[in-house]
Amino acid sequence: MQIDDTVLAKLEKLSHLYIADDKKEEVKNQLTGILDYIENLNELDTDSLSPSFSTLDGGTPLRSDIPREINDIGKNILSHAPKSQNDFFIVPAIIE
Repeated sequence: MQIDDTVLAKLEKLSHLYIADDKKEEVKNQLTGILDYIENLNELDTDSLSPSFSTLDGGTPLRSDIPREINDIGKNILSHAPKSQNDFFIVPAIIE
């Protein structure tokens, strides 16, 4: 798919981005290259693959589930708050 000025203008409007006139040609070429790459991926036959396919043997490695020692991180954070009570921040009400 080729990105033209009309498509680029629509993308600018949808993304609320401004692309300078001297950069538009470069952006169009980059977006066209990205779409060409995606088209290559669409040619792959993935019908025989399961949705949970992974290239890692045995699945995703997990970290050990070891409980941490109790620390004072929460108390340290709350010590910097103007107001706190029972391990919670006290803030002004915003809804009446």
